[in-house]
Amino acid sequence: MTTRPRLALVGDRSDRVPAHARFDELVPHFGVEVDWLPTATVTDAIGGYDGIWVVPGSPYVSQAGALLAVRTARTEGIPYLGTCGGFQHALIEYSRNVLGIEDAEDVQYDAEAATPLIVPLACSLVGETAPLHFAAGSRLATVYPGRESAVETYHCKYGLNPVYEDALRSGPLRISGWDAEKAPRAVELPDHPFFIGSLFQPELSSTPTGIHPLIRAFLTAIGVRAGARERGPAAVGE
Repeated sequence: MTTRPRLALVGDRSDRVPAHARFDELVPHFGVEVDWLPTATVTDAIGGYDGIWVVPGSPYVSQAGALLAVRTARTEGIPYLGTCGGFQHALIEYSRNVLGIEDAEDVQYDAEAATPLIVPLACSLVGETAPLHFAAGSRLATVYPGRESAVETYHCKYGLNPVYEDALRSGPLRISGWDAEKAPRAVELPDHPFFIGSLFQPELSSTPTGIHPLIRAFLTAIGVRAGARERGPAAVGE
């Protein structure tokens, strides 16, 4: 019997986060089974999902839970989407566990962090729209076929500290989207089935009848993962 693909939305629901109310409208149209997991409840069992989306709303109740979700997706080949806080925490997890920058931190958790990887943006992007330029040949670019840029919706005050951009580029993680000033706005892992973090929030520009193409691409990857799981463990690693 074929089961529906399973998606974990990781985040702490709040009326103060615009994206959360939008998910209530969008989730019934995703075509997958969705569980909302508060960050404090995330365990290794999250590896049983076909997709993991770390949603906006940082600082999270449990930073460790959010980072566990990211690490599980990254290391187990589970399709991952991280928007706003999910973008920031993807950078933290990757910096700590791949680049060896063990004290990489978001200043929202520690204002005196020795390695302030995530810091206030030079200009707040709360409620803003702005151009997004994407790298040719990237997975992100395939979401927008035939285009070199798009206009995206943001609701965020924090992003990558430019001091650490060169360090970030030293590993396999690719900066695949940036703004008009070349500040990173999206990253991806090229050799992963689907791993994209975006500072912009595609959920905010989606409607039930007009799901953002990045979300549609993510849902397609979740379906592929679920199909492989149905065929057995060997197929998941194909």
